[in-house]
Amino acid sequence: MLALAISGPHDEILRYALVAICAGAVLATLIALMLPRWRWRSLAAYFALFAVLLTWWRGIEPSNDRDWQADVAVLPYATVAGDLVTVRNIRNFTYRSEIDYTPAYYDKTYDLRKLEGVDLVAVYWMGPAIAHTIVSFAFAGGDHLAISIEARKEKREGYSTVNGFFRQYELFYVVADERDVIRLRTNYRRDPPEDVYVYRVRGSIENARRVFREYMKQVNELKEQPRFYNTLTTNCTTDVWRNTLVNADHLPFSWKILASGYVPEYLYEAGWLDTRLTFAELRQHAHVNKRAQAADTTPDFSRRIRMENGK
Repeated sequence: MLALAISGPHDEILRYALVAICAGAVLATLIALMLPRWRWRSLAAYFALFAVLLTWWRGIEPSNDRDWQADVAVLPYATVAGDLVTVRNIRNFTYRSEIDYTPAYYDKTYDLRKLEGVDLVAVYWMGPAIAHTIVSFAFAGGDHLAISIEARKEKREGYSTVNGFFRQYELFYVVADERDVIRLRTNYRRDPPEDVYVYRVRGSIENARRVFREYMKQVNELKEQPRFYNTLTTNCTTDVWRNTLVNADHLPFSWKILASGYVPEYLYEAGWLDTRLTFAELRQHAHVNKRAQAADTTPDFSRRIRMENGK
């Protein structure tokens, strides 16, 4: 019934009439289960109706051709030539506020032989259990490429956690400059404000290279074949974990991946973050809001947000 109410026909009267029919069918089936004469007939009718609904549901297809919001309108993609990966349409907007910005993109070639590390960026706005996670790849020379996995929204469309279960949004990989995806959250998000933490992940560089290649593979596949975002199973954190499966020593799945705010703690417990400090101390060092606000539009934004004094 929720699927019909959210993803059903555009005509509101028809949509809710179908919801009412399904509700009536459920109620009639429950009543018939208490009547031996009608029990099996009602179950057969119910499952026939369910099969029709399932066929309709599977027929809802994702698309790259919609009237998208400007921040997710341009798909990134990559070309790979050995260790050289050229990423196109890297987002680097100039923001005046969260909703007032000038779109801008650039292309850049990254040498995987110069990959130096991977950072997990955790963004909080509604308590400790929920966070938006971003992965940022660090290259020699101060280059950072951040990738944020998000719901791709159409113009005049807001985000709803409930709608995210019902094929309302396509999946989108925002491939961006840190001055875009991090500064947007530290300097311009106000309703509600967001707290951003940057953690360096420990592990082999070869593993990091494989994960980077997997991200580029997913970016290219989404350009050719769109997929749906799902609030629970295909989101900013579950897809991060899924992209690490290319490494044999990836972390096992945990409830802390679903409760995404606990992902940094999960990495710490597994020894994938700096354990020389307590987690509380590490978290304090990882908080970058003040440093990002001080750095603002400076060319060395990525370096300054990682410096303890912001300079």
